[in-house]
Amino acid sequence: MKFYNSMSRGIEEFTPLEGKKVGLYTCGPTVYNYAHIGNFRAYIFEDILRRTLAFSGYDVTQVMNLTDVDDKTIRGAREAGLSLNDYTRTYKESFFEDLKTLRIEPAEHYPAATDHIPEMIALIERLFEKGVAYQSEDGSVYFNVATYHAYGRLAHLDVSGLRSGARVAQDEYDKENLADFALWKAWDEDDGDVGWESPWGRGRPGWHIECSAMSITYLGESFDIHTGGVDNLFPHHENEIAQTEAATGKPFVSTWLHCEHLRVNGKKMSKSLGNFFTLRDLIEKGYTGREIRYVLLSAHYRQELNFTLPALEGVRTTLARLDEYRTRLTDAAAGAPGDVPEWAAAGRDRFRAGVEEDLGVPQALAALFDMVHQGNRALDAGEVDGPAAAAALAVLDEMDRVLSLTPEGAAEGPGDDVTALLAERATARSEKRFADCDRIRDQLATMGWEVRDTPDGQKVRARP
Repeated sequence: MKFYNSMSRGIEEFTPLEGKKVGLYTCGPTVYNYAHIGNFRAYIFEDILRRTLAFSGYDVTQVMNLTDVDDKTIRGAREAGLSLNDYTRTYKESFFEDLKTLRIEPAEHYPAATDHIPEMIALIERLFEKGVAYQSEDGSVYFNVATYHAYGRLAHLDVSGLRSGARVAQDEYDKENLADFALWKAWDEDDGDVGWESPWGRGRPGWHIECSAMSITYLGESFDIHTGGVDNLFPHHENEIAQTEAATGKPFVSTWLHCEHLRVNGKKMSKSLGNFFTLRDLIEKGYTGREIRYVLLSAHYRQELNFTLPALEGVRTTLARLDEYRTRLTDAAAGAPGDVPEWAAAGRDRFRAGVEEDLGVPQALAALFDMVHQGNRALDAGEVDGPAAAAALAVLDEMDRVLSLTPEGAAEGPGDDVTALLAERATARSEKRFADCDRIRDQLATMGWEVRDTPDGQKVRARP
């Protein structure tokens, strides 16, 4: 398996620090609003990464942080007249609902920043011990960038012109601001009731220290993969590296992966342009989580993705083709899986080669649909017996472990309640009680199953 490492700017063979175990830290949401589709482009990329690692035999421990205290969350809570916890709770809950809608597998850990303040204070104390942190006149604590010789390595920045003593207090800033960054922010009246006691007085952590403290807590001082969007690369990830390695004296992360931006209709997403969408906006327009997922995973993660509503509509045809192929294999499958047909084996091998080469999802999708085309031709020609169809269906399921595009319930098949209704409908059809047939068909539709009447009897499949 190979990845493009943002640190080296090159493709590297992936080798975990410990056998087949992989520690994965993925930057999660700042819970000050509903996540938008640009955010979910990154979370889908991280989901494909997680699934591909498991597909390739690795045991993954994933940590996704929840930033529930920073400049944005405090400002939002103050404007809403709510406590910080009450304000962020709504957005935390909606985030987890959105993950389910997009079929994003849950991480092993979702640490919230406000639950790990003691760990952050302890890490800042280590930085004081190392002589790389200092307290300013207003009581805030800063990291002395000049003391960390490798600063700028991830972002490939020239720090020769760094001004000693220059400081940046806000959490997010531009590349031009090569300056000491806040580890702990002294309380001021804008913070309201948000604050914790520390050796440096009442205050709150800076954004960057949160991820360092939580990654150490759950993955150790060195781990395998850290991901995020390209906008996180500087300053956030650069600062994480500096403060963590300065505190521990150890390499922080082996492999850094960053996904590119999402654009809508070729432009940066903006409310003023009318091209700003949350996941909920798109669901309200009648699109499904599965359709949105397909669009968000379809481009390579290191390429900009141009999101358009016409493209989202076109995905329905693509997924219908995939669903029909699955239905044909399911109808033809009988008995235990036999030898994998040559076209299915070739598709599986090309799919694996695609995803294991820096998450080449476009190549993997091409392999999948070439397999669908050849499989349909073989089915049309009567060349696929029951065991072969079962084997080809197993290959499709194997690919779907990475893509997760199967209609809900299709892989598991109908349950006992659906089977009982199908039997009742078959009886009604044989007795020409067509009104009852239609009623049961509608009932099954509300349960997520589509019934078709064919010369061979009823056929049922999960609704897209």
